[in-house]
Amino acid sequence: MAISLSKGQGINLAKSAPALKRVRVGLGWDTPELVNGHPFDLDVSAFVCGLNGAGEPKLLSDEHLVFYNNLKTPNGSVAHTGDNRTGKGNGDDEVLTVDFGLLEGTAMEISFVVTLHEAPERRQNFGLVRNAFIRLYDDVTGALVAGYDLDATFASETAVQFGSLYRKDGEWHFKAVGAGYRLTLGDFVAGYQ
Repeated sequence: MAISLSKGQGINLAKSAPALKRVRVGLGWDTPELVNGHPFDLDVSAFVCGLNGAGEPKLLSDEHLVFYNNLKTPNGSVAHTGDNRTGKGNGDDEVLTVDFGLLEGTAMEISFVVTLHEAPERRQNFGLVRNAFIRLYDDVTGALVAGYDLDATFASETAVQFGSLYRKDGEWHFKAVGAGYRLTLGDFVAGYQ
């Protein structure tokens, strides 16, 4: 049975889905087609991180940022199925897969961040995004494991961390984050390096 999460809640995947080996992460939203004369394009990125000496998440390498220009980590443990530039249609707009068996032992967190393409130049923000969500599926069976419908209003933010997978005591957990930022993808990359 799928678990519906609220902002800040989390689940232990080893307990809620003990047979889970690979997870499919689906993210979706509804947006206007054009804003200020420009397309409204959301982009999902996954930051595969270890921990630095202070216990803060840091990218394992530049190739561990998975997004529209780098569709998978070096060993394929995290993969992006491709950029959806319109968000049209029902269901997941962008999808990533995570194979827990292939993840490096030093991988401690995978953050899923959605940014607006060229938001400052296009004068766009998440205030126009509706029905945003993140879903975790068992990639083998297709069963929905957990989901989080973002209920916050992000009036001026240009990026939102939807959720994160993290390892604690050797087990993988998922947390519904729902935190908005006035940052670009480049700002996030700099923060994780």
